[in-house]
Amino acid sequence: MSQSRRSFASDNTAPIAPEVLAALARANHGSAHSYGDDPETRRLSARAREIFETDLVIHPVTTGTAANALALAVMAPPCSAILCHELAHVNTDECGAPEFYTGGAKLMSLASADGKIRAEQLAAPLAHAREMGVHHVQPAAVSVSQATEWGTVYARAELAALAAAAHAAGLGVHMDGARFANALVHLGCSPAEATWKSGIDALTLGATKNGALAAEAVIFFDPARARDFERHRKRAGHLWSKMRFLSAQLNAYLDDDLWLRCARHANALAQRLAGGLRAAGIGLHQTVQANEVFALLPAPLVDELRAAGYEFYEWPAPPQGTERLVRLVTAYDMAAADVDGLLAAVSRCAPERPLRSD
Repeated sequence: MSQSRRSFASDNTAPIAPEVLAALARANHGSAHSYGDDPETRRLSARAREIFETDLVIHPVTTGTAANALALAVMAPPCSAILCHELAHVNTDECGAPEFYTGGAKLMSLASADGKIRAEQLAAPLAHAREMGVHHVQPAAVSVSQATEWGTVYARAELAALAAAAHAAGLGVHMDGARFANALVHLGCSPAEATWKSGIDALTLGATKNGALAAEAVIFFDPARARDFERHRKRAGHLWSKMRFLSAQLNAYLDDDLWLRCARHANALAQRLAGGLRAAGIGLHQTVQANEVFALLPAPLVDELRAAGYEFYEWPAPPQGTERLVRLVTAYDMAAADVDGLLAAVSRCAPERPLRSD
């Protein structure tokens, strides 16, 4: 675990989990066939089918951007549209990769205060596309983030309603699961219930933020949907010749519930942090459901915490008087003492003010 960790900027700053590092060392003995024809990759396919309780196709890649963009590339043709939240990572943080790898599919964003798309929000863009006919891109897919960019989590009923509306209109449903493990721990259900049993067609399963070195996976719950994925991946330069080292990371991630143990720890620390901030009179911008805490801090407090060595990002939001919105992310390698240290710094630096009820 960490020593006096003061970075709450991102779970990407965490080191490799010891179990994953050990798995890489084990995989680094002898030779193995290339491009996925190796025991580690075959074991990953079998393990994923066991965990998700269904036939599926799983393809490892190295980055979340590649996973999202390549998954969408086989779900949305060039002259189509992908509906997503306005703050979705595919829309704001991937430098046009989804548009590039789909060959020009248009991202159409939908707004909400908590990062979630509602089923009823699909009706207007779908009707407009039908009305405009050949003059407008026709939606082909919906992409949801689980957990969302606001750290909130879709309930199973919310996902099922959204997926049903999408499927009724002939749209596929993709889930950006960069923090899927954190969402799954919050939901307390099975991986199957959180994905294909709720109508998800393709999942980007994130591991890098939760203990891996560099490993994500694209999972298609209908193998027929994955028909062209391998060629898209090869053309994009994401077909690793030494695939065993990606698969070894993912096997270690899934073995013995490491992914859930890491996520459970990070989520618990986020709850500890949220509770401490509320007790100190700090307002929270969103309900804390995964491992991200969005807090409204007085501007002088932000400066004092940074001067004390704490790292975090300020988040874009409508003006809140003299308060700034900051994102604080907990990670699997943090200790309770790291969170308590931040809370102690808040207590030392924060001006006296009445307790907030939110």
